[in-house]
Amino acid sequence: MLDPQDLYSWVPKGLAVVDTALAQESAGLVMLCHFDGYIDAGETGDQIVERMLDTLPHQVVARFDHDRLVDYRARRPLLTFRRDRWTDYEEPVIEVHLVQDATGAPFLLLSGPEPDVEWERFAAAVGQIVERLGVRLVADIYGIPMGVPHTRPVGLTPHGNRSDLVPGHPSPFEQAQVPGSAGAVVQYRLGQAGHDILGIAAHVPHYLARSAYPDAALTALEAFTAATGLVLPGLVHSLRNDAHRTQTEIERQVREGDEELVSLVQGLEHQYDAAAGALARGNMLAEPVDIPSADEIGREFEQFLAEREGDA
Repeated sequence: MLDPQDLYSWVPKGLAVVDTALAQESAGLVMLCHFDGYIDAGETGDQIVERMLDTLPHQVVARFDHDRLVDYRARRPLLTFRRDRWTDYEEPVIEVHLVQDATGAPFLLLSGPEPDVEWERFAAAVGQIVERLGVRLVADIYGIPMGVPHTRPVGLTPHGNRSDLVPGHPSPFEQAQVPGSAGAVVQYRLGQAGHDILGIAAHVPHYLARSAYPDAALTALEAFTAATGLVLPGLVHSLRNDAHRTQTEIERQVREGDEELVSLVQGLEHQYDAAAGALARGNMLAEPVDIPSADEIGREFEQFLAEREGDA
């Protein structure tokens, strides 16, 4: 493998601020990682990252060489043409930011487009950054499409070697094989190296997976803040307002929708309630419940990804 350090460069001013923060945060910093372009159903992680960078104080600590990591022909960046010339270019950036929560507590955010190539080298580079910046916990937030109704609370599947930080959410399946991602490889390699990892996957109704679903982002963010101790009331308030508006609009569309959509939601409600009741009694086999199998979950992933690629 080529030297992973060649994939990124430090921003001296930002790095100096991190070193100052580390002197005050002896336990180490939390790093949230999220990459655009993979399975983020309901734009769960995208909504959180966008709000963080739009509303919270932050500065760049490190930049990755996106020219090496992004396949422009697969995901063409947008350029703006005005009258007789090119006037703007949405340059893809993969950066580590130092962010402050509402109390001024620092944490790190690694975000940008998902690397298309050199996943192992990228994971090794992230490992170097984690070591250098004294990261105590690496977290990831995203949405996965599931056969659940929008009329019930959003479920979570915490994972990693610190899933205990999000208690009360048993996994709905024992094992599943799904298409890989750069973010998953980063988590896998960091876990192998002994770093603490927490993934928070929010369950998004599959019929809403391709639209922004603030309920999923809100639930995942609240789990993230509870696990890390970070204070982000502005983001929570913003997502709660958006979630209320979105639920109102979904209900309107369901009322005005066809019988097939109404039947789908009602069927998912029955399945959800039956599974929840059996789980509450401590015995998932207490009554016949149609729980999605690992293969079905894998197919949901693959179908969602195929639809995203078809729209690209």
